[in-house]
This record gives sequence, C-alpha cells and structure tokens, in this order.
Amino acid sequence: MTIHIGAAKGDIAPTVLMPGDPYRARWAAEKFLSDVKLVNEVRGMLGFTGTWNGNPVTIQGSGMGMPSLSIYANELITEYDTQTLIRIGSCGGMQKSVGIRDVILAQTATSISTPSRGIFKEMNFAPAANFDLLHKAFHAAEAKGTTTHVGNIYSSDVFYDERPDLNEQMTRHGILGVEMEAAELYNLAARHGRKALAVLTVSDHLLTGEALPAEDRERSFGDMVEIALEAAFG
Repeated sequence: MTIHIGAAKGDIAPTVLMPGDPYRARWAAEKFLSDVKLVNEVRGMLGFTGTWNGNPVTIQGSGMGMPSLSIYANELITEYDTQTLIRIGSCGGMQKSVGIRDVILAQTATSISTPSRGIFKEMNFAPAANFDLLHKAFHAAEAKGTTTHVGNIYSSDVFYDERPDLNEQMTRHGILGVEMEAAELYNLAARHGRKALAVLTVSDHLLTGEALPAEDRERSFGDMVEIALEAAFG
C-alpha cells in the first residue's frame, strides 16, 4: 500500500495498463480481463487486476496530465515492482494523414516540460518507447486491420491550448497527435529500466475539427486495449 494506491503488494501485476480515466479502467477490466478484482479506489482512481489469456494484468487509472501520471507510475515502479507500463488513452490528431479512430503508437514523445525537467536541467532528453513493445504492438494492429501510425507525439502540459503557432510547428515537424501523459511515462521507464509504450486512439482532430461521437468511443477504444495486451504478451 502506498499514499495513492491502496493495493497490497501481491495485488498489482508486473504488467499495468494505464488509462487516464478511472472509469475507462473499469470498463476495460470488465470487458477484457477474467477474474477481475478491484485493487485500488483511493481518491476515486480505480485500479483492477485480473488475467488475460492466463496472464496477470492490472489496469490502473492515472488521471490527467503528466504530474498525475508521474505519481502513479512512480509508485507502481518503486513500490510494486511493475515491469511493463502501457498507456492506453485518447489523443488529438495533428496530421491530415491521421484519421478519427486511427491508432497512434508513440515511438517518441516531444514536450515543453515534464515533471522530470528538474533532473535533466539543461539537457533536452528524448523519451522513447520500448522497441520490443512497439514492434509487437505494430504487428498486432496490422493483424487486426487497424489503421495505425508510428512516430512522434506531443505531450502537452495544457488541455485548453492558446498557442496556435506552437500547434503549427508541431504539425510542420510531423507530430502525429497530442496528448498529456506519455513523455513522463517514457522518462520514468528509462530512469528505472522498465518497458513503456503509449497506444493512443485518435478521438478528435486539431486540423479538421472532427470528433469521435461518445457512443462510438468504446468500440474504437477496444482496439487500442487489445493491441496493448498483445504487445505485452504476444
């Protein structure tokens, strides 16, 4: 048990999927896992452990933004010895070639700042995904016939961005999509020698203004969860 995670040491699996929304964690656990057990509800940040094809898996909400994710990822790694952490979440598309419902596999994650900035000081560290997870996720997505993009994403500090000039530069430099957590997850994984990946569903688009209707989100997010599980255990 930690300050923010109420689970006993044996209740957290070595592989953890991390959606931002705790209710999405519950949905994913109930839909994809067997023998599901609620292992955390501290501050309403739900976590569940079960099995997928006989493999133990925890799905733990991380909240919104890098500071929130950093708390949960740090405790999962240092107190529960989690080895593999996969973010499953939504993102905004930033390229014309990226469509609504497509999946983005974040090979690298650009940011203005992260909670790790104080450690890196003047260094511009380039956080990247674990290649083994990335490779397996890509092939899992191909096998499912899911339109998938691999490349750089932007992890933003803010949701209500008022920097159109910055978005223009991100698009100009090939950033596939924007979200709020992956860069710090990759930083922590690098620091502690763990595997990390972000598997993201495009739910809206910054260029076209399109957005995924609420009733369609579960079906589209289901592909993302299956790809993450195949990456972890395929």
